[in-house]
Amino acid sequence: MIPSNLKKLWQQGRPAVNGWLSIPCGFSAEIMAEQGYDSLTVDIQHGLIGYSDAVAMLQSMRASGVVPLVRAPWLDPGMIMKSLDAGAYGVICPMVNNREQAERFVSYCRYPPLGVRSFGPTRANISAGPGYASSANGEIACLAMVETAEAMENLDEIVSTPGLDAVYIGPADLTLGIANGRLAPGFDSENEEVVAAIKRVLDAAKGAGIRAGLHCGSIEYAAKAIGWGFDLVTILNDARILAAGARQGVSQLRELLGDKQAVAEGSSSY
Repeated sequence: MIPSNLKKLWQQGRPAVNGWLSIPCGFSAEIMAEQGYDSLTVDIQHGLIGYSDAVAMLQSMRASGVVPLVRAPWLDPGMIMKSLDAGAYGVICPMVNNREQAERFVSYCRYPPLGVRSFGPTRANISAGPGYASSANGEIACLAMVETAEAMENLDEIVSTPGLDAVYIGPADLTLGIANGRLAPGFDSENEEVVAAIKRVLDAAKGAGIRAGLHCGSIEYAAKAIGWGFDLVTILNDARILAAGARQGVSQLRELLGDKQAVAEGSSSY
């Protein structure tokens, strides 16, 4: 089996730069895969992506050598196992709230005797190279999302789950969870309460000997997170890149034409 460059980076003590895919398109995934990311995540939870789309996107990413990850829609054994069979080298699982859920998640990613994953790596047998059955347990990454008040209460139990490789912070949901509606959800928070929660998750993961990842909204915040000690940072969602690039181009042209009113109106009309 082709070794996971993500796990190799972690073993070397180097952080990984992860990209995010929300658009159900093999071509856009191929473009993103050629931009120098260490890993790319196909987001089946909140992205507009179904299983067939995800398979095509994983296929289009293969030539680049980028490590393909999938964010599952839920703690669902069927989708987790099918994502791995399709060639994902790791799964990010949302809303893992306690040790029992973390244990189930790990079990879905591992073949017996380490888990309960059913054997049938239809595409992975081809895309990952020979020896998949004997190597997958060691190469596949399990990343549990810590993003709720319940998860924070059970943090030490979650990070100490055998076989769990990393925790991954969704800061928007984490903000909703710990602030109980007092703060608006979002990325790159400078709020002391949110930053303290983020660093608490990081410290717990490090204390348990596993990795920690953070979803970031800007390059600057990602650099800050790496400085804190995060092992993986996510930057630049494909949909956001498309929207930002298109708006910038249209705005620049309208400003050159002196049509600033149309710029403002265009942001809220079709």
